[in-house]
Amino acid sequence: MTTTTPPVTLDDVRAAAERLEGVAHRTPVLRSRTLDALAGAEIHLKCENFQRVGAFKFRGAYNAASRLTPGQLSRGIAAYSSGNHAQAVALAARELGATAVIVMPEDAPPSKRTATEGYGAEIVTYDRYGGDRVAVAEALAAERGLTLVPPYEHPHVIAGQGTAALELVEETGALDVLLAPVGGGGLIAGSATAVKALHPGTRVIGVEPEAGDDTRRSLEAGRRVAIPVPRTIADGQALHMPGELTFSLNQRLLDGIVLVGDDEIREAMRFAFERLKIVLEPSGATPLAALLTGRVGPLPPRVGLILSGGNIDAVRFARLCGSGA
Repeated sequence: MTTTTPPVTLDDVRAAAERLEGVAHRTPVLRSRTLDALAGAEIHLKCENFQRVGAFKFRGAYNAASRLTPGQLSRGIAAYSSGNHAQAVALAARELGATAVIVMPEDAPPSKRTATEGYGAEIVTYDRYGGDRVAVAEALAAERGLTLVPPYEHPHVIAGQGTAALELVEETGALDVLLAPVGGGGLIAGSATAVKALHPGTRVIGVEPEAGDDTRRSLEAGRRVAIPVPRTIADGQALHMPGELTFSLNQRLLDGIVLVGDDEIREAMRFAFERLKIVLEPSGATPLAALLTGRVGPLPPRVGLILSGGNIDAVRFARLCGSGA
C-alpha cells in the first residue's frame, strides 16, 4: 500500500505563516449584527482588503519570493497578473532587494497598474483576449534570466495564501462553512488545506462569477475545462481555466462551487460600503454576494468568509456601485 503526500500540507502553511510574521499584516476578522441577522448565522469576515497591497496576494508572493536564492534574487523576479499579484510580487521584490518585471493585460485597472509601478516594477503588457500571458512571461523570464513567481500555480504561493484561513480559524475556532473566491484557485486551495487539516468537518465552498465558472465546470467534468476568457467586473477572477496544481487540490478538498452575477457582486460591494464600512473590489465581494443571495442554501451556525481584496479606485467604485450601471 502506498500513500501520496499532497503538494501542500498544513505544515507548509504554518511554515509560510512563520516567514510572513512581521512582514504581512494579520488582518482583522470583522463581525456585524446586521449581517448575522440577514444571514441567520454567525458570520466572521476575514478582511484581506486590509492586507499589504490591499489583497491576500502578498502572502503567497512573499512566501515564494523569500525562498529564492541570493543569486535568483539578484537576477530579478517575473510574474503575470491582472493586478493584485502584480502589486504583491512588486512589493515582495522590493522588500527582498530584488527587481520585478510584471506582465499585465492592456485593460488592467489603471489603479492597479499605477500601484504596481509605484512599488518599482517594470510593466510589460499583452492582450488579455488574444494573447497568452504565461507564454509572454516565460519567454521574458528565459530571455532575462528572471525567476517566475506565478499567481497561483506554485506550492509556496498556495501555502502562503492559506495563511489567511489559518489566521481566521486560529481566531474563531472551528467553522461550519468557509466561503472564498475562486480565480486560479490558489487562495481556496491553501485555505482548504489549512482548514480541513485542523477541522475536517468544515465545508469549504468556492465562489465564482457566473461568466467565469471554469472551476465549477472542471469539478463537474472531473478534469480541467477551458472556457472563453470571461467578461466580468470581477477582473481578478477572469480566468479561462483553473491551474493544474490548484485543481488537483481543489478537486480533493472542495465541497462545492456557487456562482454570483455581476449585479449581485455590485450589491455586495454596496452593502459592504454602506453597512460594514469597508471597500471591496468585485472579486473580493463575491463571497459576500453568495451569502446575501442565499446561494449557499440554509446556513449552519458559524460561517467564515474570506474577503480577498479591496483594490479599486474611487472612479470605478462609484461607477459600479453608485448607479448600478
